[in-house]
Amino acid sequence: MSERGGEQQLPPSDPAARRQSERLQRLIAAEADAAGGCLSFARYMELALYAPGLGYYSAGAVKFGAAGDFVTAPEISPLFGRCLANQVAQVLTQLGDGDVLEVGAGSGLMVGDLLEALAAANCLPRRYLILERSAALRARQQALLEARLPGLCERVVWLTRLPERLIGVVIANELLDALPVHIFTLTTTGAAERYVARREGRWQWREGPVTDPALAQRVAALQQEAPLPIGYTSEIGLAAEAWIRSVGECMAAGLVLLIDYGFPRREYYHPQRSGGTLMCHYRHRAHPDPLILTGLQDITSHVDFSAMAEAGRDVGLDVAGYTTQGAFLLATGIAELLDDAADEPMRLRWSQQVKKLTLPHEMGELFKVLALSRAIHQPLMGFAWRDLRSRL
Repeated sequence: MSERGGEQQLPPSDPAARRQSERLQRLIAAEADAAGGCLSFARYMELALYAPGLGYYSAGAVKFGAAGDFVTAPEISPLFGRCLANQVAQVLTQLGDGDVLEVGAGSGLMVGDLLEALAAANCLPRRYLILERSAALRARQQALLEARLPGLCERVVWLTRLPERLIGVVIANELLDALPVHIFTLTTTGAAERYVARREGRWQWREGPVTDPALAQRVAALQQEAPLPIGYTSEIGLAAEAWIRSVGECMAAGLVLLIDYGFPRREYYHPQRSGGTLMCHYRHRAHPDPLILTGLQDITSHVDFSAMAEAGRDVGLDVAGYTTQGAFLLATGIAELLDDAADEPMRLRWSQQVKKLTLPHEMGELFKVLALSRAIHQPLMGFAWRDLRSRL
C-alpha cells in the first residue's frame, strides 16, 4: 500500500494528531540521518510505537475499544479476565503466596476483572503489579481502578521496569505482537534486511545487508529447516525473545502466561506465507503499511511461539502448556460462567461474547496461550482440554 493511496483509504487524522506525527517523524529522521541515512525497521517500529511522549503507545490518544483503533479480549467481555483469574488462582494457591504482574495493562479493564474474581475466590495476590510504559495509559488505569475498586487499589503498584525477583504470575495479553521486529527478505545473493529511509517527505523501504549476528543466525537456521523461495519476506522478533529471557531471569517461582495471535515456527515461516505477517491498525481498519500515519497507528506482527518457548527454555523455564485461546477459555470455565448472568438479556450478551472469544473463525484459533513456568508441578487447568506443545 503506497503512503498516499493508503492514507486516502483510511479515516483522516485530526490536526493535533498530524502535528504529533510530524514531530515524531522529525525525531526518527534525525536518528536515521545520524545513522547514515536509514534505520532498521525494528528501530523504526520501536520509535513509532514507544518514543516518549510521541509514539503510538506513549502519546495520549485512546487506543482500545470502540473509540480507539482496535478491541482486545478484555474489552470484548469481562469473562476473559474471570477465566484468567481461575488459572491465576490455581497457581497462587500452589505457591502459597505471590504477586500478579500484568505487562501492558491497556485500558485497565482486565485488572479490574481479575481482581474482582480473585477477591470473590478469596485468593487475592499479595500485590497486583502493572508494568506500563505509557504515562497516559497509567493515568487511565489508575482512574478506572479508583472508581471501580477503591477497596483494592492499595494492592496495585505501577512499575517502570521488571522487578529483580518475582514469585507469582506474569500475564502478557497482546504484548508480544507489538514489540519491534526485524524484517528480512531473501534475494538471489542471499538474505537482506529491510531498512527505512526518509525520501522526499515520505518513509521508504530500503534493502541492505544483515548486520546483526543474531538475526543472520536465525535467518540461516530458518533456511536450513525449510527451503524458502527468493523474494520471501518475513519478520523475526528478537525483542520479544529478549523480553521472555528477562522475565525468566527474574521469575523465582511461578507462571508466565502469554496470550497473543501467532503460530508455531513451521506454520509461521510456511513457504506460502511469503509476505510475512506485519499488520497495522487504525480506527478499526487493518492494513499492511507501517510507513504511513507514523505514531498514529498500531504496528503488529504475529508471534513465533516456537521462538518464545525456546527463549523461555534458555533461562530455565519449563514449557508448561500451549493451546488455542478457545480451548484455554473453555478449560478455565467460560461456559460455566454464563450461569452467573443476572438476567436473560445479560446471558444473551455474554453468549455472544463467548462466541467471539472462542469460535475458530473468530479469536478462538488464531490466538494462542503459551505457559512458561518455574517450580510449578501441578498440571495447569487451562491446558486440560487441548495441549498443543508437540507443535512448537
